[in-house]
Amino acid sequence: MPPATVRFAPSPTGRIHVGNARTALLNALTARASGGRFILRFDDTDAERSRREYADAIETDLAWLGLAPDLVVRQSERLPLYAAAAGRLEAEGRLYPCYETAEELDRRRKRQIGRGLPPVYDRAALALTAEDRRRLEAEGRRPHWRFMLDRVDVAWEDGIRGPSRIDCASLSDPVLVREDGSYLYTLPSVVDDGDLAVTDVIRGEDHVTNTAVQIQLASALGFAPSRYAHHNLLVTASGEGLSKRSGSLSLAGLRADGVESLAIAAFAVLTGTSDPVRPVADLDELAGLLDLAHVGRNPARFDPAELLQLSARTLHGLPFARLADRLAAAGISGEAAEPFWLAVRGNLARFDDIEGWWGILHREIAAAGEDAELLAAAAELLPPSPWDDRTWAAEGWRSYTAAIRERTGRKGRALFHPLRLALTGRDSGPELAALLPLIGRERAEARLRAAARPA
Repeated sequence: MPPATVRFAPSPTGRIHVGNARTALLNALTARASGGRFILRFDDTDAERSRREYADAIETDLAWLGLAPDLVVRQSERLPLYAAAAGRLEAEGRLYPCYETAEELDRRRKRQIGRGLPPVYDRAALALTAEDRRRLEAEGRRPHWRFMLDRVDVAWEDGIRGPSRIDCASLSDPVLVREDGSYLYTLPSVVDDGDLAVTDVIRGEDHVTNTAVQIQLASALGFAPSRYAHHNLLVTASGEGLSKRSGSLSLAGLRADGVESLAIAAFAVLTGTSDPVRPVADLDELAGLLDLAHVGRNPARFDPAELLQLSARTLHGLPFARLADRLAAAGISGEAAEPFWLAVRGNLARFDDIEGWWGILHREIAAAGEDAELLAAAAELLPPSPWDDRTWAAEGWRSYTAAIRERTGRKGRALFHPLRLALTGRDSGPELAALLPLIGRERAEARLRAAARPA
């Protein structure tokens, strides 16, 4: 695959959710796999709704996912480019002023539907004379500007949907410029894609109809059209779409809930494809798995419970080197940090759970006694320290528990459950063979003897 230049183009009008992350990841990983460029473009021409704090939050969310854009651009800083493009289209007769109000257009559409006609704009504004326009403007009306489509079929090979075609005769000429002179999505998007040499536009299938218009507009402005790929959308288990405004499954919320970013990446990319959703070691592995041809056509159902399970599985497989900084930030460092991580990671639902296990190993716990005879024997039979991790797990623990079994006759749960309660205060958890060297002989003996005393 030749190097691809792609873009993720959010509007900074709210926090991005996992559905937005799906689009960002499909683009960023395509660039990564091809050795190309990933552009973050803020579509912030809507000055009333766009907020810089949302833009900053989006950059934070992308960084948390591990996505570092090669270039960041803001449409609000590129307005002269759009003005120049609009001027060129107007000069060539492809951009024309219209004066109808929203109410007038709505009545016209209803009449067309009532007559069995498609509700397409009838280009009535083209019949206005210069005098008509002066009169309307004297009345206080300001024009919005429409792009005149060629009423032809526009075909393209969609990278996900395959051969695609739209009859532009079934579309209204799109409005590119509002009455107040601000730009709608279409013109700035096409200008930016051309100016920044975007080779591949990977986005949600809700933009399919826009593609024919954008291909025509790019051609009118002298740009080679990008390749397009439209992916299926993530929806909730009940089939509802995700929304920035409602905060549905926002990345900020998932991060606060302790969901691993790598799990979100794998879930967002692999859900709704023919590939199984599974943990990945890093984004490079995920980029190697990505194949747009495997993306399905049906909506991809997103189950938060499945995400939490994947997050735990991801956490269980992470090597110590990937977690060393996070462990240190939680106050877990030194020689014991790595064996501690390897011992407890398989029992974590979320990373923050690790602090509880660190506390169990290093702070006093309430003595939990069950079978005083067994616990007294376990304290007496503790082998001398130091315990070597490599030989202890393979031989020492087996010899130790065999001695307790021979002395007391206990085996299975009757042997191990009282030991676990006394040593950790919990009914379940990591293998005691791995925990005992971390607890240490002195503390282990004290806990066993305390738990063996009558209440």
